[in-house]
Amino acid sequence: METRTLRTGLALTVLGLGGAQFGNLYREMPEDEVKRTVEVAWESGIRYFDTAPHYGMGLSERRLGKFLAQYPRDEFVLSTKVGRLIRDNPGGTGTGDEAYFVPNTTKRVRDYSGDGVRKSIEESLDRLGLDRIDIAFLHDPDEYWEPASQEGAPALAELRDSGVINAFGAGMNQSEMIARFIRECDADVCMLAGRYTLLEQGANAEVFPACEETGAKIVVAGVHNSGLLGKPRPEAGANYNYETAPTELIERANRLADICEKHGVTLPQAAVNFPLHHPHVVSVSVGASKAFQLQQSLERIRAGVPAALWQELADSGLVDFTGSPHLASR
Repeated sequence: METRTLRTGLALTVLGLGGAQFGNLYREMPEDEVKRTVEVAWESGIRYFDTAPHYGMGLSERRLGKFLAQYPRDEFVLSTKVGRLIRDNPGGTGTGDEAYFVPNTTKRVRDYSGDGVRKSIEESLDRLGLDRIDIAFLHDPDEYWEPASQEGAPALAELRDSGVINAFGAGMNQSEMIARFIRECDADVCMLAGRYTLLEQGANAEVFPACEETGAKIVVAGVHNSGLLGKPRPEAGANYNYETAPTELIERANRLADICEKHGVTLPQAAVNFPLHHPHVVSVSVGASKAFQLQQSLERIRAGVPAALWQELADSGLVDFTGSPHLASR
């Protein structure tokens, strides 16, 4: 599989496997299905894997580390996240906290301090059972800019410069603060969820100009905008940004689907390929709660998209291709 390289020299495959579902996101995922999904990823050539302590109170890290341990460590890239420490929750009952179906015997504690970041890395390594983490992302620091930028980012930069990790950045659902981490905190790579998709290109305004200035790169997640772009035709009640999509966005998605169909391409196929046209995007990270879902993403990447489709989307004004070396919206 094609790879793209960070300024630190680390090479990521253009398709990565995200581990949120491995933490029982929305529903329980059997361990044998996790194992099979990781195997499908490896057999297909995927060598970039992402996880986080947040995903199932550490369950995703434990599972991903367990099933990656059978492969040569130097042959894959692993990212995890910092900012949420997992702590005991005495008296916690039931399951399903923050949409992850795991026992509520532990809880998440936000901590973007230098000590918190270092502790998070240490605990993630213990859960993963691996010798190192390649990329560390500050996870959703939207309301925590000051500690994350003034303490967490410098701690991660120190870990990078000393060789403990290869690269760092932030992982968020917004563009503005990602651009600030790139410009002000020396971030190497950031994970941007949902803000650079067929449906919206907010990254064009600030994120990609910041990348151009510094050499930072972007991993794109959430390419289906929480489900709205996940099927050939958006369904009534489809989700967008984790909520029910407004009518005008469903109509816009249908207009995108109309153009895709003219070129023999499905909407999800175009959605997973779209971010990779941009030179500052190094990888698209997709999740899967079943192995066949990952197979679908692989088939869509392999099929590619004809240049004529991108050109018509640009000409239609539905998609902003600013920064593309081959296209410019008119």
